[in-house]
Amino acid sequence: MRDLRAKDSGRYNVRGLCVLFGKSKQAYYQYDENLALGKAAREEFVLEYIRGIRVRDPGIGGVKLWHMYQKEFSRDGPIGRDRFCRIIDENRLKVRQCRRKPRTTDSTHGLPTYPNLVKDFIPSAPNQLWVSNITYIQVMDGACGYHFCYLSLILDAYSEEIVGWSVGPTLDTEYPIAALRMALKRIEGKDVSLIHHSDRGCQYASGGYVEMLRRIGIRISMTESGDPKENAQAERINNTMKNELLKGKVFHSLEEVIAATALAADFYNNRLPHMSIGMMTSAEASETSGDRAMRWKCPFLF
Repeated sequence: MRDLRAKDSGRYNVRGLCVLFGKSKQAYYQYDENLALGKAAREEFVLEYIRGIRVRDPGIGGVKLWHMYQKEFSRDGPIGRDRFCRIIDENRLKVRQCRRKPRTTDSTHGLPTYPNLVKDFIPSAPNQLWVSNITYIQVMDGACGYHFCYLSLILDAYSEEIVGWSVGPTLDTEYPIAALRMALKRIEGKDVSLIHHSDRGCQYASGGYVEMLRRIGIRISMTESGDPKENAQAERINNTMKNELLKGKVFHSLEEVIAATALAADFYNNRLPHMSIGMMTSAEASETSGDRAMRWKCPFLF
């Protein structure tokens, strides 16, 4: 009866089919209800099975889960692969969720840019070279939605200390400028010869940012392309902040991100080991000078 109705519901109505097969309409609908309940029960079982396996193996993917399920329940009429995958999808159980990634660098702005001054430059003391970059951090909106805020960082290339940072809800220039203001407090009243290196994003090429650097006498250096290796040390501190110091944290507001970043920056600067000259004896500084040069030239190896 159900097969015939599925093929042509206009020709085979419920009443006619019931008369033809000698069944009541109540029996027909009861049969459909039982099927629906059975389907729901099987899907709930699969869901609990997936969650149970993930307790022991949190990173296991859908393909392996499907093969395990088929092997263990092949005699019990297991559900099909497509349904199995749909259950994973609908319950947000994918190991890697597809998420959009915001673009933090816009170099098509038409503003003046500057040459790369640090191709072969290896700093020998603090406040000779600062590197800057912007990265994004996810902020949850309720259970499923999310948006991004943006972390601007400035790193001293020699001491590897975070000298300036700022978190903002947008990519507006005011937030990188706030990070720069924080960094400039470190050199107030000091006679320094300093280079500021960044990508060619509109924030760093903006009139306000450039004017602040020039007013202090800081030379401006920018990457020549979008290759991350041209600003590798800044890319590395971004990765350290997001995937080490802030790893696993779920944020629900901009204020939470700011508070967590403040703690992370303090821990990074004051607890983690760095090549800060103030923390080493002259012998230690001499012994590590070769390592420092290698780390600056090939930061992705460290």
